[in-house]
Amino acid sequence: QVQLVESGGGLVQPGMSLRLSCEASGTRVRFNVMSWHRQAPGKERELVAGMIGSRPHYADSVRGRFTISRDNVKNTVYLQMNSLKPEDTAVYYCRGSVGTNEYWGQGTQVTVSS
Repeated sequence: QVQLVESGGGLVQPGMSLRLSCEASGTRVRFNVMSWHRQAPGKERELVAGMIGSRPHYADSVRGRFTISRDNVKNTVYLQMNSLKPEDTAVYYCRGSVGTNEYWGQGTQVTVSS
C-alpha cells in the first residue's frame, strides 16, 4: 500500500522558515511528478510547487521564497519555505503521481502568525 507521509509543519512567526518533508512508503516506484499543494480555510486547494522529473515549478505567490527538492534514494520530496508570510498559513499536502495513479498525503498544518 502506497503512503505519503508529510512532516515538518508548525507555528512560526512571519519571516521565519520551515522545511516540509514527504516520504513515500510501500512502493519502489519513482513518481513522475511530485508536488506540494496547500489549502487555507475557506479556499480551494492550490498547487504550490511541483517537480516533473528534475524540473521544479512554482506558483507565483511562492517563487523566490520556496524551494522544492527530492531525494530519489529516500523517495522523499522536500519543501523549503523561507520568508514565510501569514498568507502562507494552510494545510500543506504532498502529492505523487505515476501514470494515471496519484497519491496524497494526510497533510501538515503550517501556521504563520506573530
